[in-house]
Order: sequence, then structure tokens, then C-alpha cells
Amino acid sequence: MSQEAQFVFNTLSFLIWGGLVMWMAAGFTMLESGSVRTKNASVICLKNVGLYSIAGMAFYLIGYNLMYVDVSGWIGSFKLFYGPSEAEIALLGGDESATEAVLENGYSVMSDWFFQMVFVATAASIVSGTLAERINLWAFFIFTLVLTGFIYPVVGAWTWGLGWLSEVGFHDFAGSTIVHSTGGWAALAGAIVLGARLGKFSKDGTARPTPPSSVPVVTLGVFILWFGWLGFNGGSVLALGSASAATSMSVVLVNTNLAAAGGVIAAIIFVRPILGRFDLVAVLNGAIGGLVAITAAPDMVNHYWAILVGAVGAIVCTAGYRLLWSFRVDDVVGAVPAHLFAGIWGTLAVCITHNDTNLGVQLLGILTVGVFVFSISYVLWKVLDMTIGARVSKGVEQLGQDAAELGIEAYPEFVLMPEPYEDEDE
Repeated sequence: MSQEAQFVFNTLSFLIWGGLVMWMAAGFTMLESGSVRTKNASVICLKNVGLYSIAGMAFYLIGYNLMYVDVSGWIGSFKLFYGPSEAEIALLGGDESATEAVLENGYSVMSDWFFQMVFVATAASIVSGTLAERINLWAFFIFTLVLTGFIYPVVGAWTWGLGWLSEVGFHDFAGSTIVHSTGGWAALAGAIVLGARLGKFSKDGTARPTPPSSVPVVTLGVFILWFGWLGFNGGSVLALGSASAATSMSVVLVNTNLAAAGGVIAAIIFVRPILGRFDLVAVLNGAIGGLVAITAAPDMVNHYWAILVGAVGAIVCTAGYRLLWSFRVDDVVGAVPAHLFAGIWGTLAVCITHNDTNLGVQLLGILTVGVFVFSISYVLWKVLDMTIGARVSKGVEQLGQDAAELGIEAYPEFVLMPEPYEDEDE
């Protein structure tokens, strides 16, 4: 294949797979809006379209430069804005002599930016689901700005930006830790600062069930995420201009699909022994747990490992529900078990599927990313809570954020009934 043909295929790959990852924003919106009570569904829609837009602007303004430009081992450049290379600008201006310099890069500069940007939006979506039904909108948007403009890019600079974690051999193919655990740590910090929803836990610490408002919508959201994950992992091959790249991408897509399927089957088998009841939402999250787990190493050639990694990821995710409940941590959609706990497992599982990976290095990456993201996130949530207030008032939470803050209800024909335990002292 000619150099120009490779350039075109690589660039098109970034753009198409990036579009699939963007479609995951719709999946998160469906998953979250179906998981919350009807009185908060409209706010979920606003949060998700808002966070995607904030992520894009922050990554354009400074995030990409912090992650990739002039990385010194710890952090990139503090230069503002990002755009096409000088050679690309010259080519677009009609200077054909710049063609060779453009082709040497292997792909369009901005196609890579777009593909990387949709990843950072995914990390922010994880936080949205965990803190649903009680997070102050402005506090959430401010946190999203910091997460996507600074926290995530620094983690990315250490790893994909060829920083210090990359240099010691840390392996995370498409972001079990870099994307999913980053979002999970940030969400966990927020859940601890905000506390549980009114009435979620009884006085003896028992978690009360909060059934989703629409199981079909949650299921649709999971299928959209499953579909988008093909772009998430497949696009992370970062090339489609050769037979080897196409073959590798095929392997990655098959492993991604098998891991999700293995996660669902494992959840069906183990959800009752772990949770004491059959739980459809936990089964759906089993697919997410399997997908998150395989994301660290979907390039293995022995496909049966993908099934095992996905199955264990689902079991870890399901057990994570009980762990959070034991600490009275309220995660509305189970994002922390699915993205953080399963992400940790997937990052460690690389040592099983890739013999050249060091367990100590993988643990180092997990711990350093966890300490960095959780500590900064916890402090930021505390500051937001002490200033503008991270949580809505009790009255707003009881009425629902849709009516109280937006003046619009997702399901206006429904009559909202207060839940009997919302006024109890916890």
C-alpha cells in the first residue's frame, strides 16, 4: 500500500472509531437516565450533553497539550489550543510540496486529537452516573472541567504520552486504568464527599432498593456502550494501513465482544449468590465490567483468555456492589464497581495474558494513578462543597432536580410520589 493510502486509512480509522466512541455518550445517557427515578431523568440528559461539550473544549484548550506535547516524563506543555501541523496548513493552502511532510506523520493530526478527545469524555461520564440524583449541576460541571482539562491529561502524559509510567513498562492498551479507573477514582471521591441519597440506607446500614425508572432504557444504554466499545478498543490499534494492523484490529474486536459476553454469563451465574437475589441491572453491569476488564489488553491472540478476563471482571463488579454498600457508599449506576474495580482487575490480568508484563509495574501504575486522581478529586469535591455546595438541598432532592432546577419533567404524565423513607434520620 502506498504511503498516501496508508495515511488515508489511518486517518479514516481514527475518525470512524472516534465517532463510535462519541456514540458511547448516548449509551451513558440512556444507562443513567433509565437507572434514576423519573424525577431526575432530564437533569441526567443535561449533564451528559454538558460534560461531553466541556470535555471537548477543555481538551482543545489545554488538555491535549498537557497530555502529549513536549512531555517531560511527568507533564506535557501548558500551551493553549491545538491545531493542524504547519505542513498540513500549508497543504490546505495549496502548497503541494508539503505533501511529503504530511504523509510522514502517518495520519492527520486532528484525527488523532478527535479520537483522544472522546476518551476523556468517557472518563467524565463515569462520574456523572455515580453521583446522580443529588449532585449540584454547577459543581459537577466545574469538576468536569478540571478532570478533563488537567487530571486526566496528566495521567495520560505518564502513560500514553510516553511519560515515566510508560518508560518503566506499564501496559494499558486502551485504558482500563488510564480512562476507566481514573473516572472511577474521581467518582468514588465524589460519592464519599456527597454522601448517600436520602433514604438509600436504613438506620442499620441496610441498602434499600432503588429500582430503575426504565429497564428497557438501561438495557439500550448497555448495548450502545457495547457497540461503542468496539471503537474504543479497535481504534486503539492506532493504525489501519497495513495487513498486520487490520489483523490486529480484528483480534481486538473479537476479544472485546467475547469479554462482554463472558461478563454477562458470569453475572447471570453469580449474581444471586453474591447479592442474595437475581438483579437484572447487575447482569447488565456484568457486560460493562467485562468490557472494562478487557480494555487493558484486548490484543491477546488466545481468545479464551478474553472470556475469562471478562467473566472475572463481571464477578468483581458484582461483588463491588456489596463492598460499597458495606461502607454506605451510594453509587447510583454501579459505575465504581464496573469501571474502577473491574479496571483494576483488567490491568492486573495483563500479566496473565502478556508474559512480558511485570506485576510490580502494573501495581505501581494502579496505585500511583489511584492516589493522584483520588486525592485531587477529593480535595476538589471538598472545596466545591464548602463554597458553592456540591449537593442539592433536601427539598430539591425530594422534589426531583427536573422540576426544581429545570422546570421540565422527562415524563410529565407521571405523578411523582415521595418515597416514605426520605424523611427518616439516617
